[in-house]
Amino acid sequence: MPDNRILFVSQEIAPYLPKNEISTLGRELPKAMQAKGYEPRIFMPKYGTVNERRNQLHEVIRLSGLNIVIDDADHPLILKVASMQPSRIQVYFVDNDDYFQKLDEDADPVGSNRDDNDERAIFFARGTMETVKKLRWEPKIIHCSGWMTALSPMYLRRMYADDSSFAGAKIVYSVIPGEITGKLDPRIFEKLHTDGMNPEEIKEFTGINPDTSMMHRLALRYCDAAIFATDNPDPALVEYARERNLPMLMNNEVADNPDAYDNFYKTLTD
Repeated sequence: MPDNRILFVSQEIAPYLPKNEISTLGRELPKAMQAKGYEPRIFMPKYGTVNERRNQLHEVIRLSGLNIVIDDADHPLILKVASMQPSRIQVYFVDNDDYFQKLDEDADPVGSNRDDNDERAIFFARGTMETVKKLRWEPKIIHCSGWMTALSPMYLRRMYADDSSFAGAKIVYSVIPGEITGKLDPRIFEKLHTDGMNPEEIKEFTGINPDTSMMHRLALRYCDAAIFATDNPDPALVEYARERNLPMLMNNEVADNPDAYDNFYKTLTD
């Protein structure tokens, strides 16, 4: 496995979504790591607000067509790709008409108010992992950012634990600003159990109100390291990361400092 491959699993990336602090970081961090000699690839959901023509997305037929079963329903995976300019980093878009088309009632570009955000996160996690397997591209670091990516560490450590594509990869999770404004389905754990998640392992999460904080906590339960990319992190999440003895970086250490990310990655893989 080449030591310089980083898979960025991102909730938001500019210019595909409106420019803000988080989408800018989603663009600039992979570029900065590429400049330091890493080979990055990026995955994000193909939200309905992403303009395919303007951003020159095209479907990759050989990577599309897989049916992902969630709660006993089949959902076809559509995979699209674009090349981020001027870096030419490949950006892969996980798409599905049931989960990522634009709805009139969407409160924001990512649809944070939707009632099916649990299933959207499940689909995005599994769609990303299945595509990486097909690409036969083995990352050394998998860096997930935001609540939409929060189930990816769990799936990597359980459903895909024995897959050679991810063997030895270190998982970094970034807690970034942004809230799920709708209600998460209380049946989220039933759906995770059908994908092979051990109820005993996540019993600490059952019985509590599913929300953004819970999604972050799930990610911290299964990742190898944490970055709190927000000026005002939830103290309970920081304490939870400390209890799990996770290597951590705080926002004041990484803001506008690519060297901090580079050094952090190296401490995980050396």
